[in-house]
Amino acid sequence: MAKISIIGSGNMGQAIAGIAAKGGNEVELLNTSHAGQAVTGDIVVLAVPYPSVATVLAQRGDQLAGKVVVDITNPIDFATFDGLTVPADSSAAAEIAAALPDARVLKAFNTNFGGTLASGSIGAETTTVLIAGDDANAKALLSGVVAAAGLKAIDAGSLKRARELEALAFLQITLAAGEKISWTGGFAVTA
Repeated sequence: MAKISIIGSGNMGQAIAGIAAKGGNEVELLNTSHAGQAVTGDIVVLAVPYPSVATVLAQRGDQLAGKVVVDITNPIDFATFDGLTVPADSSAAAEIAAALPDARVLKAFNTNFGGTLASGSIGAETTTVLIAGDDANAKALLSGVVAAAGLKAIDAGSLKRARELEALAFLQITLAAGEKISWTGGFAVTA
C-alpha cells in the first residue's frame, strides 16, 4: 500500500481520498490550513485549481522532490470558457514537470468528475482514470491505487498526452457547464 498526500480538500480531493482509502492506502488530506505541515506521501496529488498550482509549488516544491506528483488540474480560461490557458504545444502537467525536475509527474483524474470517482461509475460503465506520464513505475503505482478501489486505469501514454487529456476535460467541463451533460456523467471508456 502507498501513502498518498492530497493537496486540496474540495470535491476532487475528497473523491480521490475516498478512492485511495478504499484501496487500503494511507491518506493525508491537506488544505490551506495545513500550510506549515510537511507533505509525507510517496504520491502527492495536486487537487487544487490550476491558478493555485504556482502557489503550491512555491510553498511545497522542495518537499516534492523524488515523489510521484499527480496533476489533476485543467488550465481552462474560466473567464471566457473558450480555451485552455497554456500554449498549444504544452500542458499544465508539462509546466509542473518543468518546475519539479526531481519529481515524477503524472497527469490523471482531470478527465473525471468527482461524482464519477466517488460512485465508481459513469452510467453503466466503471469509471476509468486515464494516466499520462514518462515514468512507467510511477504510472504502475498510481494504476494500482486506482484498481484497488475497483476503478479502471488506462495508460494514456507519455506526459505529452497530457495536452489531449486537458482538451478532453475542457470539452467535458464545457458540456456540463452548458447543462448538456450532468456533473455526475461524462465520458466513459469501454474496451
